Amino acid sequence: MANPSPLLSALTTIAALPEVSAASAHVREVCTQLRWHEALRRRIPEAAAESRVRGAWASAELDGARSTASIVRDLMRGARERNPEPDPAERVIHGAISATSETEHLGQLVTRSPGQALARLHTVAAAQLVDDPDQLGRPRREGEGCEEFADLGVAPTGAELRDRLNGIIALMQGASEAPALVVASIVHAEIATVRPFVVGNGLVARAVERALIAETGLDPTRVAVPEAGHGHEGGPAYLGSLNGYVHGGQPGLVLWLRHCGDSLVAGAEEGWRIADSVRAGRIG
Repeated sequence: MANPSPLLSALTTIAALPEVSAASAHVREVCTQLRWHEALRRRIPEAAAESRVRGAWASAELDGARSTASIVRDLMRGARERNPEPDPAERVIHGAISATSETEHLGQLVTRSPGQALARLHTVAAAQLVDDPDQLGRPRREGEGCEEFADLGVAPTGAELRDRLNGIIALMQGASEAPALVVASIVHAEIATVRPFVVGNGLVARAVERALIAETGLDPTRVAVPEAGHGHEGGPAYLGSLNGYVHGGQPGLVLWLRHCGDSLVAGAEEGWRIADSVRAGRIG
């Protein structure tokens, strides 16, 4: 990376803020405890699969598509057929399932070729959401807007959109430059703020966060459920924290990072419950 983005250059300063440093340390401690859960010695794939179920369910709920974990689980394992004419909520649920499932296959792509990773995630997340298939897997073009996350303000366009998207890619490429919590949280917030795609940005942002915390080693088992963490205090708390990131200066940035820290802790605790269920044979 010849020219680090301003955001990447600021990561060290951000990570050193006392509240952020404390949140990062707590998240790492809780995720380490999860890694050593007895059930994960031999049954990581089973637990990780259930994490993706609960992650997809939670991500869809954050976009307003109500469902149940049982319905999502049955859809993901093929025990329930998808509606051939899905309603708007079902299309979001299908997108959340596809994006969350795709994170399992990204691996190092999320840091080595972030643009390709973003394109893949959007292609599967928004397959049933876009009006024109040509809009899949590519940033918005001149004249294309985005109505998502309206409370965050007007989505950038033109040169600003390109510059901000380049900054997101640089952050993902430099994921080892700062604590995983900081990188994953800011990438998440930037995707939601910039809204590089016509639709499906929230699904992509949450899937990218899941992929980053796995690839950076914070949650190598992929059993934590960060999406459920973001929803554990309700959608308004999630959106309010994002609003703080956009409009609140440094206090708003710290508010968002603390929210993400709390969310990853809650997500790791959800992962612990999954591991308990796997050990007891009670999944599903």
